[in-house]
Amino acid sequence: MAASQEQVLEALSHVLEPELKKDIVSLGLVSDIKIEGNTISFRVKSSSPAMHSRKRLEEACIHQVRRFLGDDVGVLVEVEALPKSADRPQEQRRFMPSVKKFIAVASGKGGVGKSTVCANIAAGLAKRGFKVALVDADIYGPSMPLMFDVLNEKPSLMGTETDNKMLPVESYGVKILSIGFFAETNQAIVWRGPMASKALKQMFSDVEWGDIDYMLIDLPPGTGDVHLSLVQDIPLDGVVIVSTPQDVALADARKGVGMFKLPEINVPVLGIVENMSWFTPEELPDNKYYIFGKDGAKRLAEELNVTLLGQIPLVQSIRESGDVGRPAVLQENTPQADAFNALIDNLLKAPEVA
Repeated sequence: MAASQEQVLEALSHVLEPELKKDIVSLGLVSDIKIEGNTISFRVKSSSPAMHSRKRLEEACIHQVRRFLGDDVGVLVEVEALPKSADRPQEQRRFMPSVKKFIAVASGKGGVGKSTVCANIAAGLAKRGFKVALVDADIYGPSMPLMFDVLNEKPSLMGTETDNKMLPVESYGVKILSIGFFAETNQAIVWRGPMASKALKQMFSDVEWGDIDYMLIDLPPGTGDVHLSLVQDIPLDGVVIVSTPQDVALADARKGVGMFKLPEINVPVLGIVENMSWFTPEELPDNKYYIFGKDGAKRLAEELNVTLLGQIPLVQSIRESGDVGRPAVLQENTPQADAFNALIDNLLKAPEVA
C-alpha cells in the first residue's frame, strides 16, 4: 500500500527533538517529504550541530517510519542544523522558548538614565496588557528593586530541594529579577567578568518566568564581558540605546550602536532614546531649556540611520517617581508619561518586536 504524507507525518510525530523536548512535526522541523515507490525521503532540522546528535535523530526517524509503515520501506533522511537561536521561530528555541521577544536596553556610558528608561518601557508595556519581564543585568549597579519599590522583596523558590527554580518578584504587572535581591543595599558587588556572566545566565535559566510577551534586559553601561555573554546565550530581538544630547554622551552612544552592529554580534538596533532632552520647570510648563544641548541624539540617529524612538524631558517628577518606586509612565496625563508612551508606541512599530 502506498504511503501518504499524512502517514509519514504521523509516524514522525513520535520522534522527539532531544534538546527542545517536543516532537519534530509540531516544531515544524520536517520538510520536503517525497514518496517515490517504496522509498520515502525528507529533511529534518536539528537544534544541535553535533554530528552524533544528528545521527541519533536520523536513526529515530527511520525507526518510527518503518514501525508505522513497514520494515521494507526505504527511508532517506537529510538532517541539517537549525540557524542560531536568535534567527529561529520562538517554538524552536532551546533557550527560554516561553519568551516571545527579548529587548536589551543599553548605553555607552553611565548616568544617562538607561535604567529609568528601561523601567518605564517595562511598566508601560505591562500597563497595556502585555506579559512583561525585566532582568536587571546591570550587575555592578542594580537599581530595579528601588525603581519598582521592591527593595525588601526576595524571589521565592518552587520545586524540590534538588530541583528547584526561582520565582521572580512582581510589581506593577512586571516580573523582575535583579542581583540586587541577593545583596544588601549598601553592599558593593565586586565580581570579575566570568563570575558576572555566570550569574547573569542563571538569572535567566534558573527562573520560572512563565509565558512572556516582552522580556526587557537592563544592561550595564559601556561595552564588555556581560554584553558579549548576553548575545552569545540569549536570542536578542533588538537593543535600545539611551543617550543624553551632549557630545560626550553621544560619542559613547555611537560606540554602543557600533558594537551591536559588529558581524559577530549582529543585534538589530531598534533605535535611540534621547533622555534629558530639555528642562521644563513646573511653574513654567511651556518653557524648554536645553541644558545638555538640543537634538544631539536626534542628529546621531539620522547620521547612523536608526530610529529616534523618543525624547524624554528632564522633569523632577521622573526622578521622584524612580526614587519612590513608581515609574513615571504610570502617571495619568502628564508630559513625562506622554513622552514615555510615545517612545513605547514607536518601539512597538519596529518589525523585529511587533
